[in-house]
Amino acid sequence: MKVMKRSLGWVLIIVLLLTAFGAVVYAQDATPTTAPTAAPTKAPAAAATAAPAAADAPVVPEIPFLKDWQSSGHADATAEAFRHWDSADPAVVPADCAKCHSTTGYLDFLGADGSAAGKVDKTHPPSNGIQCVACHNTVTPTKDSVLFPSGITLTGLGSEARCMECHQGRESKVSVDKQIADFKVTDMDAVVKPMTVDGKDVNFGFRNVHYFAAAATQYGTQVKGGYEYDGMAYDGKFQHPAPYDTCVGCHNSHTLALDVKECATCHAGVAKVEDLAKIRMPGSLMDYDGDGDAKEGVAAEVTGLQEKLGEAITAYAAEVAKAPIAYNPAAYPYWFADANSNGKADEGEKGFASWTGRLLQAAYNYQVASKDPGKFAHNAKYVIQLMHDSITDLNTKLAEPIDMANAVRNDAGHFDGTSEAFRHWDEEGMVPADCAKCHSSTGLPTFLANNGTVAIDGRGTVVTTGVTSAHPANGFACTTCHNDLTKFTLHPVTNVPFPSGKSVTFSTEKNTEGALVPVDANICLECHQGRESTASMNIKLQGKEDDVVPETPLRFSNVHYFAAGASLFGDEAQGAYQYADKEYVGRNMHAPGFQTCTDCHGTHTQELAFDKCVTCHAGAKTPQDIRISAADLDGDKDVKEGVSAEIMALEEKLFAAMQLYAKDVAKKPILYNAAAYPYFFEDTNANGKIDEKEPAFTAWTPRLLRAAYNYQYIQKDPGVFAHNPTYAAQILYDTMDDLGQGGIKVDMTGLTRAE
Repeated sequence: MKVMKRSLGWVLIIVLLLTAFGAVVYAQDATPTTAPTAAPTKAPAAAATAAPAAADAPVVPEIPFLKDWQSSGHADATAEAFRHWDSADPAVVPADCAKCHSTTGYLDFLGADGSAAGKVDKTHPPSNGIQCVACHNTVTPTKDSVLFPSGITLTGLGSEARCMECHQGRESKVSVDKQIADFKVTDMDAVVKPMTVDGKDVNFGFRNVHYFAAAATQYGTQVKGGYEYDGMAYDGKFQHPAPYDTCVGCHNSHTLALDVKECATCHAGVAKVEDLAKIRMPGSLMDYDGDGDAKEGVAAEVTGLQEKLGEAITAYAAEVAKAPIAYNPAAYPYWFADANSNGKADEGEKGFASWTGRLLQAAYNYQVASKDPGKFAHNAKYVIQLMHDSITDLNTKLAEPIDMANAVRNDAGHFDGTSEAFRHWDEEGMVPADCAKCHSSTGLPTFLANNGTVAIDGRGTVVTTGVTSAHPANGFACTTCHNDLTKFTLHPVTNVPFPSGKSVTFSTEKNTEGALVPVDANICLECHQGRESTASMNIKLQGKEDDVVPETPLRFSNVHYFAAGASLFGDEAQGAYQYADKEYVGRNMHAPGFQTCTDCHGTHTQELAFDKCVTCHAGAKTPQDIRISAADLDGDKDVKEGVSAEIMALEEKLFAAMQLYAKDVAKKPILYNAAAYPYFFEDTNANGKIDEKEPAFTAWTPRLLRAAYNYQYIQKDPGVFAHNPTYAAQILYDTMDDLGQGGIKVDMTGLTRAE
């Protein structure tokens, strides 16, 4: 859908037009009424104009987009959203509601009526819909930030800020937690009693997120509109490809409708709005609701999970709160005491009052899912995560837990927006340029478009150019790898620069002009290459004595994670630390048809196609069972175990040698934790385990640092036994051999250097 971009000047023209004859528009809301007004049968025209009284009477200009607006929900003056207060006494919209339920209230909030901006100062008369001047005035063009109920402010939003101001909900994790704290709830499964405030009883009531909180859904954990459970990670903003990544990028700003033809450009088979619920993309391939169907539209996954959550809430209320509960999405207060236990809210049944803290959290998330009908498009994964966690939490107290055995919460690696690889920078709000290439959705295409480079500076630091900082992402987007979302072609990549200063490629064929032909798997190498190398390590250690802890302490150099590309290419990439007097194998040339990343791994799931492995490796039940060498690399005289076991044994021997060297030469005991930065710690009490507050290991000699780097290198490529087992074995063998030259005795008896 093409969205018209209007300059400030054009907006001012519209405002002037509206001012000329649109005082009527404003006056419809500005004149208080003394009694409730009857709901009109149709939306009034914003500025209906009468025919000129005389031939020379001035011609009143036509209001742009008037008919479009009149067809929208914003113009539906009969809607409950605008008629709710007609029968109130007095018939006014309270200040707390007026911002979004009346035109004059929105202008009041903006300060466009001369009042202070950022708050509604007074009550307002019932509104005949959201009129033109609500958005077309001198203030809204400058509005680009929104304060959410969680207290979090989003900035730099542009024109969609005016939409998000109302479509954000009215509650959040923060307000739910605050209510639990205010009532001093210590037992999350006890029915909470009213508390007395200023002499009045205040109930521990349901917190309603409110209606159409699409912006809260879309931005996920960045605004915390859902109830997020402590200790769990959640997706941030849903990354739909530009320009369809904002409210006005997808919805017509006047009719609010979607242009389905635009959706069909990428989503084949979409012909009408109802078809949008059937969409399923390669970035969401899991069976989230566990019903065995991972090909149904993601909307069906959300619905299936919400049904499970409803079952869990019903069971918990009956078993734990001892009060049956029923839900009606169309009747306030939504949750009712199911007096006859028939599973539905019948007329006359009272609002549910037996809330526990745990039940409140889950019911809130159920309502979050219910009140955004477009949740499957706005941010399905965030809503799925909220409901999954609510069910899991309630299950801890149910005699018969809801079956979640096959339900999946998170996606595979590249699309797992909850993973540390993508959530690490949420607090800072931006992914630094040095990390953005591989830890954001926009970094890699930016790097490729700018002909980015990877080089080593004079201090041994690997520097990436061609990338700028980026917003945290929910994993990769389609556009991260694809340059055309109609044909789904990939960014063309031939030579890939590595941290060693070398370039590698899967490309072998040349076109008629003699240039290498891009290979899809080269894209994988752009990120799965590590962040250090032999060359960068040599620069950092240059001029330092091998077995002396320098006066200025050395810092551990981390190769980074999943440097599978560097492993695969071995000596051609020199990602591990290679000793100067040794020779190393290059690229591991597997069997034809299994020589690139995408030959063996699913491009979207990253799953290994193990069913193809067994065609050659008969009898192997797991990849780790495969043996490709007759040599006894680890000296245990077992020549039938998988090569994975051989390499793991060499790793253990290397670490034992490192510990001996650290104690005898560096004079500090060392320990390792693969899951905790900075990985190597000082064992201050020599108890053989990492205790709380034990410091990072700093007594690095160059020899020990090289060994630790290689140990980490093998640790951080869990598939190294398949990517290049010979290279891995050579690195481990040579590292142990080098430590043996540093003043300790390393038992190499029976070990064989792989060839």
